[in-house]
Amino acid sequence: MNVAAALEAATAERGWTDRPAFHEADRTVTHGRVHDLSARAATLLAEHGVTAGRGVLIALPDGIAWVVAFLATARLGAVAVLANPGLTAERHQYLAKDSGAHLVLAEDTLAGHFPDAPRLTGERLLASAATRAPAPAAPASADQPLYLQYTSGTTGLPKGVVHRHADLELYQTGAGAQVLGFGAEDVALSVSKLFFAYGLGNSLAFPLWSGGAAVLEPEPPKPARIAALAARHRVTYLFAVPSAYANILAETDAADFASVRAAVSAGERLTDDLRERATAFLGAPLYDQLGSTEAGHAIATNGVAFHAPGTVGRPAPGFEAEIRDRAGRPVPDGSVGELWVRGPTVTRGYHGLPEESARTLVDGWLCTRDRAVRHPDGSLTPCGRTDDLEMVGGITFSPLEVERVLARHPAVHDIAVACLRDERGASKLRAYVVPRQDGTDPVALEAELLALARTHLEPYKVPRSVRVTPVLPRTATGKLQRFLVRHGSW
Repeated sequence: MNVAAALEAATAERGWTDRPAFHEADRTVTHGRVHDLSARAATLLAEHGVTAGRGVLIALPDGIAWVVAFLATARLGAVAVLANPGLTAERHQYLAKDSGAHLVLAEDTLAGHFPDAPRLTGERLLASAATRAPAPAAPASADQPLYLQYTSGTTGLPKGVVHRHADLELYQTGAGAQVLGFGAEDVALSVSKLFFAYGLGNSLAFPLWSGGAAVLEPEPPKPARIAALAARHRVTYLFAVPSAYANILAETDAADFASVRAAVSAGERLTDDLRERATAFLGAPLYDQLGSTEAGHAIATNGVAFHAPGTVGRPAPGFEAEIRDRAGRPVPDGSVGELWVRGPTVTRGYHGLPEESARTLVDGWLCTRDRAVRHPDGSLTPCGRTDDLEMVGGITFSPLEVERVLARHPAVHDIAVACLRDERGASKLRAYVVPRQDGTDPVALEAELLALARTHLEPYKVPRSVRVTPVLPRTATGKLQRFLVRHGSW
C-alpha cells in the first residue's frame, strides 16, 4: 500500500479530481493536479539518486512544493525526513546526519546549512517536475517507513520517530472524520506547520483523505494574517495552540472568522478562561486535544462526537489509554498517574535508538511521559509531564499547579515555574513571568503574585522569587522547554 498511489486512486474513484486541495497565496491546486505533479516530481527525485528506503530531507516552508515533495518521496518508497526550516545550521546538520538523508529540499537561504548534500529548491522542484513524465509508484507495504518526524527537543536532542505508509489515512479516518467531523466540504487552516505532527494531520492527512482543502502559509502567521486567510478562503476548521488563540482574540475582528464551524487546540495547556473566550469570539466550539509525535497525531480529542470541556476528550478511535503508577500498575479512575496509550499509528520505535525505543514502547504501549487523570466517561485531563516534576524540600510536585494559580493574575501573559540552584546549591522555586503590557512594575507584580500563591498553595509550592522576562523558551509548536527554564537562561 504505497500511500501516494492509494491517494491518487482514491481521488479518482471518489470524484475529487477537480476539487480544490490546497490554497497558497494566489494559487489553488486541485487534488488531481497535486497527484499529477507529485508523480512527475518523483521522476525528478529519482534522477537525483532517490530510491526506495533512501531519505529525502524536506526543510521547505509550508506550501504546495512541500506537499509535492512529500508525496513524490512516498511514491518512490523513499523516506521523507521532516525538518523545520527555521532551525539552526547545527541542528539541520544533525538531522541530515542522523537520518542519513540522500537529498535535501530547501530554499537557497539555507544553502549553508547543508554544504555537503545535493539540494533542490521548492521552485525548482515544481518547475522541473512539470517537464518530466510521471513515475510509477514503487511497491510499499502498509508497515513500510514513510517519514521521520523529529521530536521537538523539549528534553534534549530530537529523536527521529518512524511512521508508516498506513498512518496518514488513519489520522483522518480516526480523529479527523469520526470525532472532529472533518469532511469534503471543509477547509483547514493550521497555525502549526506541516513538519509537526499536529500540522501534518491538519494540513495534509485531513484534506487529502477527505476530499477537503487546506490553506498553506509559508511564513509564521501573525494574527492579522490568520484572520485574512480565514476570511478569504472561508476556513471552516481552525487549528492552533492556546497562545495563538490568545493573540487572535486580542488583535483581530471576530467577523473574519464567521465561516469557522469549529476550532481545535493542542500543544500546550488550554485554560478554561481562554476556551470560553475563544468560543464566544469565534461563535464556534474550541475542542482541546492531546497529541504526540510518537502517535503521529491525536491521542485523545474532543469534537463533534464527544466534548467534555476541561479535558482533552476521549482516546482517538482505535486508541486505548491506561493511567499507571510508577511501577507500571493501572490506577483507578480519578487518580493521577502516567499516561500509557496504544493505537494503530503509534510508532514502532525511534530511528537508530533501540534502547530508547525499548524504554518508551513496551508490548505495544507507548509511555507518553504525560501525567493524567482518567474520568469515568473515559475522558482524560493532563496533569503535566513526568519530566516536568520539581522537588522542593524533598517533596515532588508538578509546577503546572503553581502556574495555573499565578496565571489567574490579569497582568500575566505567560508563565513558567522551575527549581533553580542558588549560590549555595540549594533548590529554590522561581516563577518567570511575561507581562501582558510593557512597563509593568516588576516589584509590584512580584508582590501580588507571591500573595496570590500564598493564598491558594501550600507553603512549599510558593515561589521564592518572580522574574519578569520578555519571552519564555518555547518550541515552534508552543511547548515550554523546561530544561532551559531550569537553567535560568535562554
